[in-house]
Amino acid sequence: MNRSELYMQSGRLQYDRRPVPGSSLDDLDRRHLVNYFRDLRRQHCPPPDDVESWRWLLVNSELMVEDRRNFMASGAGLLLFGARPNRFLPQAGISAVAYSGAEKDYDAKARATLRGPLVPLHPAPASDFDQPYPRMPRTFSEYGGTVEAGVIEGALDFVRRHIDVQAWIDDGGRRAERWDYPLETVREALVNAVAHRDYTIAVTDIELSLYADRLEVVSPGRLPNTVTVEKMRTGCRASRNELTRDVLRDYRYIEAAGLGVPRKIVAGMRAHNGTDPDLIEEEHSFTVRLWKSSLPVQLERTPDRVSPG
Repeated sequence: MNRSELYMQSGRLQYDRRPVPGSSLDDLDRRHLVNYFRDLRRQHCPPPDDVESWRWLLVNSELMVEDRRNFMASGAGLLLFGARPNRFLPQAGISAVAYSGAEKDYDAKARATLRGPLVPLHPAPASDFDQPYPRMPRTFSEYGGTVEAGVIEGALDFVRRHIDVQAWIDDGGRRAERWDYPLETVREALVNAVAHRDYTIAVTDIELSLYADRLEVVSPGRLPNTVTVEKMRTGCRASRNELTRDVLRDYRYIEAAGLGVPRKIVAGMRAHNGTDPDLIEEEHSFTVRLWKSSLPVQLERTPDRVSPG
């Protein structure tokens, strides 16, 4: 284990606040930045050609780092708003696969490699700000493509396209539907993965796998700091990448109370189909496993790997 990894394990150095050598303001997607500051945070943005003001806005927001007049994007800046994050961070992204059966198979039904900024271009509200920028679209579909929707929403769209949904008309004459997995639970698993994975493990994507009987999200790295599976189930708030987490909270991906795991994943699956999700920490990864229905016989839960519900 190198010195950087030791610092990360101790919590003394956060990867997402570190400068990324070779990067600059030009490597950040200005549309996403304007959308974030102007439309979500409701604050004024510098004019498009005012590079100096943009640099200092981003330095003060920790999305860039200044070192002796050398301005570089931070890890969080590229992860959240990078035009091409993988140019500098090859480990940034999600690899998604849908299998026909209950085991990995080279002959998969579908595969996707999701790249780009984590967050979407958020539909812009009406604004009184007089800014020299074009107004953002009102819906994500006006752009199209997973880059514009963000990696998180792109992964969720992959899940929607490769799981089943049952629809019916309820007693009130309204359309009701039930997916194989509650989409809010799937989104929470994906958000936790991108927010808390260990980004010092290079060239390793987050893995999203769909099987006939389960869905798995595998995040590189062990749980951060002193976090345990038992603590996660009770709403532990510790984070490996705090800046990334805080911006994701601005997009309402993360609850302020830090109760996403117990409320959305554990309680969400129990309410959906009565199953208990598996939260599995291994030597180099952490897995969230959601069951479509009852536990199949071919995969055994072992007490030393899975915390009881």
